[in-house]
Amino acid sequence: MSVVRTDEWLLDFYYKPIEICKKIEDYFEGASAADIYGELTWHGMYCRPDKNGFEVVENLQKNNVWEIVQKEEQELRKLWSGPDIPIFILPSDTNSRRMKYEYNGKSGLAFKNKLFLFISENNTENEIRAILTHEYNHVCRLGNYQKNEEDYVLLDSIIMEGLAENAVRERIGEEFVAAWTAYYSTEELEKMWKNLMLPNRKVPRIHRKHHSILYGLRLYPKMAGYCVGYYLVEKYMKEKGLACKDLMNDPSEKIAKVMD
Repeated sequence: MSVVRTDEWLLDFYYKPIEICKKIEDYFEGASAADIYGELTWHGMYCRPDKNGFEVVENLQKNNVWEIVQKEEQELRKLWSGPDIPIFILPSDTNSRRMKYEYNGKSGLAFKNKLFLFISENNTENEIRAILTHEYNHVCRLGNYQKNEEDYVLLDSIIMEGLAENAVRERIGEEFVAAWTAYYSTEELEKMWKNLMLPNRKVPRIHRKHHSILYGLRLYPKMAGYCVGYYLVEKYMKEKGLACKDLMNDPSEKIAKVMD
């Protein structure tokens, strides 16, 4: 199935995002359009329609966003022996400071059987390739790693994020990795691993503390889990001479042993 032509939906319903979410209900068992809208906007979909909304959609079309994603998805699927899943592209929330400064106007949301990309009209082709690479890497990790997603703990999440952003570094180049990869020095990252990640590595995904540490919410260092995960995976890859595709089903604990 791959890339869904959500541009056609957007031209009809840009100002009624709940209508767009109704079209996605069949992909979410038991979730209402309102539930889906809440989930997607939390992860970066536009929540306050822009007064020039149709222009935003037309600019995304002019930028060939759907075609770029289709081509790149085919290459990634071949590279990682990944699944053919539906990919939904929607405008990102350009009013969000966090989206603008930490994610450069783009983000995504990955599941084992579907993927969402939230893109701004200012994103370049390589930035679009980068966010797809990150999110599709999640899809492949979720499909290959021999652990149920509901059983994931903090260590699994930081390794998954680290693996996905290292895939961007490996495939598209250091200059296209997320800004958060450079937030901390090696010394700071090693301290965060020892003092924060290691003691909390078994915190379940459903626990509030899991998200707080992963994203650096409340009093935790900004994007803490992401940053440490990126560092761990990069260190492991370099020490072992491995590529991202070699790590798809490696247990998180095995990768984390690089810090022993």
